[in-house]
Amino acid sequence: MAGFNSKEFLPAAAVARLTELRIADPDRPLRAAQERKRREQLTRASRLNLLAADHPARRVTGVGADPIAMCDRPDYLARVVRALMSDAVDGVMATMDIIEDLLSLDALLREAGGQSLLDYKLLIASFNRGGLAGSVWEMDDPMTGATAATCAEWKLDGAKVLMRLCDDDPASLKTLLASAQAINETNAQKLPMFLEPLPVVETESGFKVVKTAEALAKIVGVASALGDSSRYLWLKLPYCENYEVVARATTLPILLLGGESVGDATPLLREIAAGMMAGANVRGALVGRNVLYPGDEDPLAVAEAAGRIIHNSLTVEQALDILPAFRERDPDWLTRHF
Repeated sequence: MAGFNSKEFLPAAAVARLTELRIADPDRPLRAAQERKRREQLTRASRLNLLAADHPARRVTGVGADPIAMCDRPDYLARVVRALMSDAVDGVMATMDIIEDLLSLDALLREAGGQSLLDYKLLIASFNRGGLAGSVWEMDDPMTGATAATCAEWKLDGAKVLMRLCDDDPASLKTLLASAQAINETNAQKLPMFLEPLPVVETESGFKVVKTAEALAKIVGVASALGDSSRYLWLKLPYCENYEVVARATTLPILLLGGESVGDATPLLREIAAGMMAGANVRGALVGRNVLYPGDEDPLAVAEAAGRIIHNSLTVEQALDILPAFRERDPDWLTRHF
């Protein structure tokens, strides 16, 4: 496999057009958001396969041995667009700068007579990115991005908040309070909130997530009770052994997260399949790096394989078998319009 070539997939001319729009017509993405065709229901058959694209805003940019892989915005956008080409992907969760680039690109595509990338896809805004990786205030993570009012104005489909709790860091209390307030505000707009509650401990190499069933089940109880109501609340949680213990800690719907890229899609697909079997309330995945940076594989193929496990109940072996059919499919999907 030659791997995905982002420079060939997303031409430099298209990236240049995005910058030109930011200068000459900065409201173009807002108009595109308001023109976008939206789905009537949040889910398809009560399941979701979402792409995560908010890591660079927290200074999380490394992939494998490259510490700044996700700093390359054209490459990053190309990978996001490539994954969104899959019909098995329901949408993307991202910071507003990414959402705006995607909306502008979608507008340019439609103006050129191409197929819309974002019609009937979900756009989920990432709210808090202030707890920068490696900073002394990392556990103090206020809402530094979009707001519930932003989501309403831009006709977005939901919001996401990361809530890391470290028992030894008092700044986590500020994040807990900020998360509860964000839930209250999205509830007032009747917007789905995708809350990512993570128990963490501080190590010599930074904060690490405690991926045990006991720790996750305990934090699920805290997260489920936040805010003035849980009726629009979803939880985003990592997979671990004995995941049925985690699933039984709540009746809220759960989406699986992916974690750091390992350069191979197989472990991700196995975790999704196992997680989906752990409880009836495990309803899909919200994954970023393992789909966007799958080693020598094509992001489109991995996104499709994960989506087929979620939406069509394929086994891992069946999902792996479909990878060649989507690998390098429609490589000129963008270039023929720019």
